[in-house]
Amino acid sequence: MTDKELFLEQHKDNPRRLYLYARDVVIGRWLEAEPTIMTDPYYAYHYARDVINGRWLEAEPTIVTDPYYAYRYAYDIIKGRWLEAEPMIMTFPVYAYFYSCDVIRGRWPEAEPTIITYPSCIYLYSRHVIKGRWPEAEPNIMNNDFWWHDYKDHFKF
Repeated sequence: MTDKELFLEQHKDNPRRLYLYARDVVIGRWLEAEPTIMTDPYYAYHYARDVINGRWLEAEPTIVTDPYYAYRYAYDIIKGRWLEAEPMIMTFPVYAYFYSCDVIRGRWPEAEPTIITYPSCIYLYSRHVIKGRWPEAEPNIMNNDFWWHDYKDHFKF
């Protein structure tokens, strides 16, 4: 039995160890370990980024289950919109803002009902995406003294 086979046998249920071994020892794809690595969104994303250096279609159903790694995968790997992941990304206001700003590079009307629930995201979305006031969101940001002050200061009213 080779060292690689032995390591796989000993850590067959540990996506972290298998990812690290593929990245640092195998230094390339390790097909036998991929079924385990792809069970965890964190390690699936990092394996695609650090080992495959591109899309890993077989792991996308796992990556899409985590809003942060779905956003990062779209931004870092796909380098564009990932329509299948958008429903998951828009469940979390911060990642919906990042996705609209970094991936879509413009307004994302479908995610605005989520973004509007979080004062810091209202301010950032207004400033960096809309590039102006967002009147529909103002009642939601007014309740937060810190972000309301920054919002009013930035938009000069």
